[in-house]
Amino acid sequence: MNRLYFIIIALLPMIYIIHEVRKKRFSIKESFWWMVASVLMLILACFPYCINWIAAKAGVVYPPSLLFVLCIIFLILMNFRNSKRISEQQMKIIELAQKLSIIESEIQDGK
Repeated sequence: MNRLYFIIIALLPMIYIIHEVRKKRFSIKESFWWMVASVLMLILACFPYCINWIAAKAGVVYPPSLLFVLCIIFLILMNFRNSKRISEQQMKIIELAQKLSIIESEIQDGK
């Protein structure tokens, strides 16, 4: 019964992501990695002892700590990726504002 709860919990993000993509509030490109994470959660919910096997192969003594480390690494990478995109967007906004003010000054000079 416990496994069923984890399977349901793993399916909820998948359903939510698909719902948001269909409503066009979340792009397919952005949702890809979240879907990958949801599928991995579903696999771990269906086969909970596979984390023990992976931890044994990696030489980790306490398997749940491996799961937490992998989750933290995933979230840090997503955060870094989003920070990079924000920086790129900020540079584009500055460039557009500069172009807009040049165009506005040209229009005012032409009057």
